[in-house]
Amino acid sequence: MSNEKLNEIRITKEEIEGLKETIRNLYLADDIPWVIGYSGGKDSTATLQLVWLALQEVDEWRLNKAVHIINTDTLVESPVISKWVENSLEVMQRAANEQKLPFITHRLTPETNNTFWVNLIGRGYPFPRKKLRWCTDRLKIQPINNFIKNKIAEHGEIILIIGTRKAESSNRAKTMAKYEKLRVRELLSPNPTLANELVFSPLENWKDDDVWIFLMQYKNPWGLSNHELQTLYMSATEDNECPMMVDKDLPSCGKSRFGCWVCTMVEKDKSMEAMIANDEEKSWMTPLLEFRNFFGDEEKDRSRRSFRKMQGHITGTYERLHHGPYLKEVREEWLKKLLEIQLDINQNGPEEFSNYELISMSELRCIRRIWVNEKHEFDDSLPVIYKNVTGLDFDDPDWITNESFGKEEWDILHQVCSELYPEEELSFEMMYSMIDTEVSINSVNERKGILNALEACVKKTFYMNEDDATAYYREQLERKKTMGGKYNEKFFVSIKVESEEFEDVQTEVVEE
Repeated sequence: MSNEKLNEIRITKEEIEGLKETIRNLYLADDIPWVIGYSGGKDSTATLQLVWLALQEVDEWRLNKAVHIINTDTLVESPVISKWVENSLEVMQRAANEQKLPFITHRLTPETNNTFWVNLIGRGYPFPRKKLRWCTDRLKIQPINNFIKNKIAEHGEIILIIGTRKAESSNRAKTMAKYEKLRVRELLSPNPTLANELVFSPLENWKDDDVWIFLMQYKNPWGLSNHELQTLYMSATEDNECPMMVDKDLPSCGKSRFGCWVCTMVEKDKSMEAMIANDEEKSWMTPLLEFRNFFGDEEKDRSRRSFRKMQGHITGTYERLHHGPYLKEVREEWLKKLLEIQLDINQNGPEEFSNYELISMSELRCIRRIWVNEKHEFDDSLPVIYKNVTGLDFDDPDWITNESFGKEEWDILHQVCSELYPEEELSFEMMYSMIDTEVSINSVNERKGILNALEACVKKTFYMNEDDATAYYREQLERKKTMGGKYNEKFFVSIKVESEEFEDVQTEVVEE
């Protein structure tokens, strides 16, 4: 390959020095605080390293505005990457203090009520997919936006520095080019979703190779080894190689995907598969991979979910109903499995993961309240599941026990409904929902709506089974069709394509 070709794809020292000068000028141009997004990956590391190296060359007395380093911990990150990031942030903050640089690290997390497990196991939301991508906004975007909004409220404006590059994808290139035209200052683009936020992407024109060459040739300024980062990427590729490419046909470790170990937006988690295959010491992560593949099984998923939507109504296309949240027994099974995996990692995994939490106590308490208070499952099964797996009593000091009904009454009611109405699949749910609704409404003001609440329980559960509900739904649509009203035409079309059962779920989920 010619020297001309090599120079075409590789960043030069002059370009790097020019970027550092640009960064210094931008920093000194105003008093608007900076926020840098750091994921622990190569792009965000290179971005932060550029800014760090640039500010090292600024006189201390001129470093008078904060540079916030933010990382979003979804609480379901790949354990290895999560530990890497956690350690990195600690090292960064120590180094920034010692070097008297204005960096402040923050690790952001989603609200407990919005975590992955609270939504999946607690509420029973179907696992994320293209038509129901509820995870990204709740786990990543909202924590970041909340932090940024607070800083904007405090300072009036902020500048967000991110490691996005045009070379990542054609869509990313188009988006970045679009907002280039809207720049209010040189190199600063407006954020399309947040007012008073300007975005700076110092690596926008870099290729994968540029990023790696920079990281390998410039020493990490906060004291970690970029070679360790490269090793992480190498371990996440199938061939365990990470070449500095001179041929575009060669594989690049820049394509390795670091993210949530529970991610079902991809067919396979090739990064975790590669980590396990390339390093025997990472075999302890195998149960995570297996569990992700288990609950993310598209073929079995429909049978695991109720034939009614989250609020109890029914809808459908292609002559069948859209299924909704996961059934009680499925949610309980998954919680048990998750706790078993956590216990196994704590006991048999690497020492540094001896206290590692796949699901936190605050999440477990939140799930308990959803099951008992929102879903009326007054058998209160979560503490029992927890003790059966861990051998420990469930710690929930703020829990108020229902002294009227519990596991014993639940079992009796289930037996009676099964004996009297064996053909009625929802009779038990109707009974326990109505009983719990009645018991939970104590005050005079609340009892004003008791009849409406009980009626809602009946409406949600008056179908004999899915066949009965389907027939009812078809009858309703046929009546609307005959009377000239609006109806769901797609229900009467019988075609073998992917069901559109998630068309209306996104709105339903958000509004809850």
